[in-house]
Amino acid sequence: MKIPPSLLLVAAVSLGAACASPIVPAGARLELLHTRQVKLNSGLTEGPAVAPDGSIYFTDLPFGTDHGMILRYDPKSGKTSVFTDDSGKSNGLFFDRQGRLYSCDGADGGTRSVRRWDVKTGQSVTVADRFQGKRFNAPNDLCIDLKGRIYFTDPKYIGSEPRELAHEAVYRIEQNGTVIEITHEVEKPNGVQLSPDQRTMYVVDHNSGGVRLDPSQPEPVRGAMKVYAFSLDAAGLVVGKRKTLLDFGKENSCDGLCLDTEGNVYLAARSLKRPGILVMSPQGKEIAFIPTGPANQTGGIEDWKGIPSNVEFGVGEDAHSLYITIDKGLYRIGVNARGFHPQRVAP
Repeated sequence: MKIPPSLLLVAAVSLGAACASPIVPAGARLELLHTRQVKLNSGLTEGPAVAPDGSIYFTDLPFGTDHGMILRYDPKSGKTSVFTDDSGKSNGLFFDRQGRLYSCDGADGGTRSVRRWDVKTGQSVTVADRFQGKRFNAPNDLCIDLKGRIYFTDPKYIGSEPRELAHEAVYRIEQNGTVIEITHEVEKPNGVQLSPDQRTMYVVDHNSGGVRLDPSQPEPVRGAMKVYAFSLDAAGLVVGKRKTLLDFGKENSCDGLCLDTEGNVYLAARSLKRPGILVMSPQGKEIAFIPTGPANQTGGIEDWKGIPSNVEFGVGEDAHSLYITIDKGLYRIGVNARGFHPQRVAP
C-alpha cells in the first residue's frame, strides 16, 4: 500500500508531553492501518465501532454523489475489506449486544436515517427516519445504553434536502421503535456517548455553520464549539441544567468520542491549533493528549492534515488499542486504559 506523504507526516507526529501521562505509555506512536484505496469525492473516514469478534468497522464518508462505504479492519490479519460500497452516507457506527451493526446515515444524498445491518448478509433495515412524522436532518453519531436504547444526534451540516424539523436535536429510539427527543439544548449536536453509570450524557456541539450551498448566500455563521455533560435520571432523561465540560471558543470543537472504564472521555479534537485525542476526566480536567497532526495549521479544509474525526477502543486481546479515524485513514495507538463497551456489559 502506497502511503501519501501527508499521512506519513501524521504517522510521524511525536507524542511529546503526552508520554508522561498515565493514559499513554512512553514511546507510543500512531500506527497507520488503512488509507483510502478508492477514488471518492473528498470527505473523510469516520465512525469506528468494534464488533464482537474484535474487528473494527468504520465509514468512508464522501461529499457529493458518491454513496460512501463501510469498511472492516481485522486486527488479526491486519487487512481491511469492504463491508458495503453503498452505505447511504453512513457516518457514526455502533454494535449492539446481539452483534448487529447500527449506522447513522446523513444527508447530501444519504438515507437520513438510523439503520441496522446484518454483518453476515450485508443487508440493512431502517430503524427510524422520522420524528413525529418529519424526516430527520442528517443523523450523525450514536450510542446504545445498557437497556438497548439508541441515543443519536441529528444536526444539519451539508445537503440540499429541505429541513423538516425545527431543531437539531439528540433523540432516543426506544426498544419498541418509538423516537423521543432527549434535548435540543445544543446548536449542532455531533458526537454522543453515555458514562459507564449511565447518569451522564456527553454531547459535542460543533456549530461550524454548515456548508454554504448557494454562492450568492452569505457564509454560514459559526456558533458554539463546546462539549456538554447532561445529567440523566433513572429513566435516561435529561434532568437539571447542562454542564459545559469544554469551550473551544473560535477554534473547531470535537467530533466523535468514547469512554474508558474509569469514565474518562476521549474526544477527537478537530482544533487546527491542537488537533488530536483529548482525554478528559468526568470533572473536565485534561489528563492526556495524543497529537494526531501538526499544530497551528492554517488554510482551507483541503490543506488540513491529521485532523481526527472519531475514536474507539478495541476488545479482548486488543482492549488497550485505541483506534482513531484521521483524515482519510484509520490509525491505532496502544494506551494503558481499557474502553467502556455497554454492549459487553451483562444486562
